[in-house]
Amino acid sequence: MKIALIGYGKMGHIIERIAIERGHEVVSRIDIDNQSDFESEAFRSADVAIEFTAPKVAVENYRKAFAAGVSVVSGTTGWTERMPEVESWVKEKGLAFFWASNFSLGVNIFMAVNKYLARIMNGFADYDVSMVETHHIHKLDAPSGTAITLAEGILENLDRKSSWELGKQASAADKLPIEAIREGEVPGIHTIRYESAFDSITITHDAKNREGFALGAVLAAEYTYGKKGMLKMSDMLAF
Repeated sequence: MKIALIGYGKMGHIIERIAIERGHEVVSRIDIDNQSDFESEAFRSADVAIEFTAPKVAVENYRKAFAAGVSVVSGTTGWTERMPEVESWVKEKGLAFFWASNFSLGVNIFMAVNKYLARIMNGFADYDVSMVETHHIHKLDAPSGTAITLAEGILENLDRKSSWELGKQASAADKLPIEAIREGEVPGIHTIRYESAFDSITITHDAKNREGFALGAVLAAEYTYGKKGMLKMSDMLAF
């Protein structure tokens, strides 16, 4: 498979190495200083583009890739209010768009456990729930896209919570607080805590490095190849 990389920072380099190890060819590498390469024959030859950049440029990157006839796998977060716009482009061009807030297989297992635990805790009103997420200082959005996805999984299954809010403490009983910490080079830690006057229940996912995210992105590109429409991790993992 021919892969184009949009964003050639730390993640881009790791994705490139893993893609080559899995027998794929990286035909184009686009970063901030060579945006004209979106119009190159090399980019147009790609079967799938893998995009990890920043919220303010992500949607424009998708538009340029779709204009070149290339499907996209993206792990950029902080832009999803424009998802309907992206979906319309995908449908118009007859391409595929695979987006995930986190490509780590372990995180997606954690997300499934999170939903299951929330369903159980729906029957135990004595327990209040909160979340803490910690990432490296270079991460631009807060809370993380993964934290928002986890929060949505809780809100779908816990009737006593109506929405999430950024902060250490909730402003009202029906709010789910998400504390966002930025320090060092932490790849990502997400902790969900249910606490009562009697005890507490805590689940945590602690990423050791970026390798898991990169492998998941390459697996998503393999899954996306030859498909059309909007795709997500639950499609690939079938849970």
